Amino acid sequence: MSKNPIERLQETLLRGDKKLAALVFSERNRRYFTHFPATDGALLITAEQAYLLMDFRYEEAARYQAEFCEVVGFQDLNGKLNELLQKHGVKRVYLEIDQLSVAQARRFQASFSSIGAEAVLDEKLDGVIRQQRMIKSRSEVKKIEAAQEITDAAFQHILPFIKEGVTERELALEIEFFMRKNGAENVAFDLIVAAGKNGSQCHAVPSSNPVKKGDFVTMDTGALLDGYHSDMTRTVALGKVSDEQRQVYETVLQAHLAVIDGLKPGILCCDVDKIARDMIDEKYPGTFGHGLGHGVGFEIHESPRFSSLDTTPCAEGMVITDEPGIYVPAKYGVRIEDMLLVTSNGCRSLTKSPKELMEL
Repeated sequence: MSKNPIERLQETLLRGDKKLAALVFSERNRRYFTHFPATDGALLITAEQAYLLMDFRYEEAARYQAEFCEVVGFQDLNGKLNELLQKHGVKRVYLEIDQLSVAQARRFQASFSSIGAEAVLDEKLDGVIRQQRMIKSRSEVKKIEAAQEITDAAFQHILPFIKEGVTERELALEIEFFMRKNGAENVAFDLIVAAGKNGSQCHAVPSSNPVKKGDFVTMDTGALLDGYHSDMTRTVALGKVSDEQRQVYETVLQAHLAVIDGLKPGILCCDVDKIARDMIDEKYPGTFGHGLGHGVGFEIHESPRFSSLDTTPCAEGMVITDEPGIYVPAKYGVRIEDMLLVTSNGCRSLTKSPKELMEL
């Protein structure tokens, strides 16, 4: 039976030592560990038990929804933490410091010191959480796939709407409406729809720009479902494209497919990036200016990254996007993106939408 997220952290960080504990403070990681969303609170994990500390605003809802932990109400957070630390005889508390202010850190230090415990303010807890979140469990993969099913359906839904005169903003709103109507709790990020020359801006904001005959339309979309994200990009054309456009599209597609063929456990993330980058730079140097991909799951951008700077070895259970692109300034852009799950002997795409060039 697979371990839940809290058990995995207890095993890798605390290792049964009753004198150690971890304090998770950030909203995103509290939800990752307990499956409960709240804008405030704390998660204390000891070797024996995990406690989700919630104030009056969230306490009742947390008792119904939170998993893998005991919900504890509080009026004074530091006082309740000290009570629990003394109960378990904890002497060292690892703090999640990525989003912890200096003032907050000093308050925890002073509070814990008053009961003879040490606040550990190095990056160990953040690093352990980052490593854990890179490797998705089977249940996490299923949640990502469920979010992607909505995204794939939205792509099929939007195709008949892509007609001459429709604006980027209208298409983005229709996609978002469809996703929410079909079960998504939200979109995974601010959706990107870019037509014609706006497609050369890889993170273009949907505008009143109307789609015209011969335009490429790039749609970078994703759904948020049960806390997990999906991320997919497809580029389609309205009407026939030029030979130049077709060649650009085919170059991006071949680079995208080459990554799928080359990705396997052990290969460095920077070397995966190089597979696509070399193919594009050979024909269109300087047109692929962003990294090839990023981890995706509980957040839309997670570690690791397919980047020339990331030397992380790929490992079974990672979910990383494969999104090469070519951007021709003031003319058009093409990007194709799947989410890839690293398997024991290669990878599997979690994205089902067709990626061959569509001329609508």
